[in-house]
Amino acid sequence: MKKIICLFLLSLPAFIIAQEIAVLKYSGGGDWYGNPTSLPNLAKFCNANINTKISPRIATVEAGSADLFSYPFIHMTGHGNVVFNDNDVANLRNYLNGGGFLHIDDNYGMDKFIRKEIKKIFPDKELLAVPSSHEIFKGPFSFPQGLPKIHEHDNKAPQAWGIFAEGRLVLLYTLETDLGDGWEDQEVHNDPREVREKALKMGANIVHYAFNN
Repeated sequence: MKKIICLFLLSLPAFIIAQEIAVLKYSGGGDWYGNPTSLPNLAKFCNANINTKISPRIATVEAGSADLFSYPFIHMTGHGNVVFNDNDVANLRNYLNGGGFLHIDDNYGMDKFIRKEIKKIFPDKELLAVPSSHEIFKGPFSFPQGLPKIHEHDNKAPQAWGIFAEGRLVLLYTLETDLGDGWEDQEVHNDPREVREKALKMGANIVHYAFNN
């Protein structure tokens, strides 16, 4: 029986049995490398609070790389331009349709660029508002009003948009919230503890969803 289980696990895509996260490197000139302390802090918070075993040494993976499939959760951020070439588009589509998860967090200024790139990946799908009733807001931490507001951008309510494939949320695009800034070391933005805690708890919910759906 153990041999059968091992053979089954070896046949699965790497990201299905992994508990690792990575930041997405993309072309176009945008600062994909922004918020360098965000994911290490999120990994530590998840390990301490939701029983994950994520390495705090966060990998960088390119949009067109086969290494993408080693990670069940990919995070993308930035302030500026984003360009996915044809290989990037095909690779990201296969990754997301195959069980991967992409969280895009607008660090401010990304919105007008990223929407057209998402459309390249899923030309037959629309970005839909993710309602506050969705399970991503229910646990492990409860957010009955949906996304928390972490940083002010254009004096708008925080927004969660998503791409769904066969009922599963495969791409979450968050803006007017800036969760990544809330995950950074405290001295970077001097956010109050309660604000950073809200950001980390919401981040833990996203990771939990990615790992379990």
